[in-house]
Amino acid sequence: MSTQAIEKVPTQAWITTFSGTAINLCLGILYAWSIWKSALVDVDKAGQVMTDGMNAGWVYLTNAQAATPFSLCVIIFALLMIPGGRIQDRISPKFGATLGGLLLAAGCILAGTMKSYTGLIIGFGILGGAGMGIGYAAPTPAALKWFGPEKRGLIAGLVVGGYGGAALYIGGLGAYLIKNYGISGSFIALGTFFAVIVVIAGQMLKAPPPGYQPPSNVTNAGQKGATEKTHNWEAGDMMKTWQFYALVVMFILTTQSGLLIISSANGLLMKTAKDMPFFVANAWLLVSFGGLVNAAGRVGTGFYSDKIGRLNAYCLNCGVSALCLFALPYVISTANLLLLFIVVGIAYWQYGGGLALMPSFTADFFGAKNLGFNYGLVFIGWGLGFFMARLGGWIQDVTGSLDYAFYISGALLVGGVLLARITTKPQYDGAAAYQPQRG
Repeated sequence: MSTQAIEKVPTQAWITTFSGTAINLCLGILYAWSIWKSALVDVDKAGQVMTDGMNAGWVYLTNAQAATPFSLCVIIFALLMIPGGRIQDRISPKFGATLGGLLLAAGCILAGTMKSYTGLIIGFGILGGAGMGIGYAAPTPAALKWFGPEKRGLIAGLVVGGYGGAALYIGGLGAYLIKNYGISGSFIALGTFFAVIVVIAGQMLKAPPPGYQPPSNVTNAGQKGATEKTHNWEAGDMMKTWQFYALVVMFILTTQSGLLIISSANGLLMKTAKDMPFFVANAWLLVSFGGLVNAAGRVGTGFYSDKIGRLNAYCLNCGVSALCLFALPYVISTANLLLLFIVVGIAYWQYGGGLALMPSFTADFFGAKNLGFNYGLVFIGWGLGFFMARLGGWIQDVTGSLDYAFYISGALLVGGVLLARITTKPQYDGAAAYQPQRG
């Protein structure tokens, strides 16, 4: 194909984008874990075999045991993004999505049929995490390669918005399946159904042909740095730049606060609304609200990052979210539900926005050709961001509240703003010597 730029993106570009959204709506099965956890955990009966009804044969777990398959799934997810990205770049996004869907199905079916803690570890934790990581690595880079930098934020937001949007429906669907078909039935049904959708949607993912040049209609100065010609960096050269490590740390910092809130949202509403029985009984409202804002934050942040620039969008999100985290202990103490929904919503928006910004940052800095593998390496920052949720749990055990965790998390967001302000686009000179250039 000619290297001459075309006037508008082909129809296939949008097919790839929305197929990616559908894939991520399914890979969001990770959000169903809290539903399975509720059905499996009984500290007083931990170790005993369930004998009644559809769940006969399952064993009750402690909270610590139930946390392990989920944590392992997240770690495997983050690590498998790296080979998943290489598959997307070197083989095809179609192959990556298909492989991810099949692994996800195998893992969930195994977990459902084994009816054991070991089955949860191997099935959901290892195979499920691998399927999510390889599958998630396929759609975003494939979609971004079709578009110029002036649309990268919006496109990344649309694709990853599917993963955030999964929280809106998957909890209710999972609860319905457990109630009517048992724990095993829900694992097998969700895993199989979602894997079929991932495999089908994956067939519609296509990377641009060699020599393709996306159209570029840039009128906004905020994207000046992104629109300048960007070298397609190989991973080895990228990892020799300080900007790569800056992006990883920026990812950690934008992720940690969101995961702290996500892991605590149910309890935050119950504590704030302790004298309001309706909200105590329906604490899931804050979780579902957060899922909606999480998804909207991915699309919204991606959109305005194309207008004001990636750097400004990152600093805006993190700065406002830091103020909300600092204010959260006061909001809880005053039992002001409106303020609680506002500050928690902003935290969810910031977290979702980070997942739209970081693949766009990676493409702006290091080019689109090797984006799958390169972004897989940057994505390690997302996995490392889970430390704050665990630290928050420890602080809550020791002090009886999450107040100090919120203060620490807010301070880390401020650190993210400072780091972003000094992070510059690397310039490739062919000899591993890089001069900073504002990006």
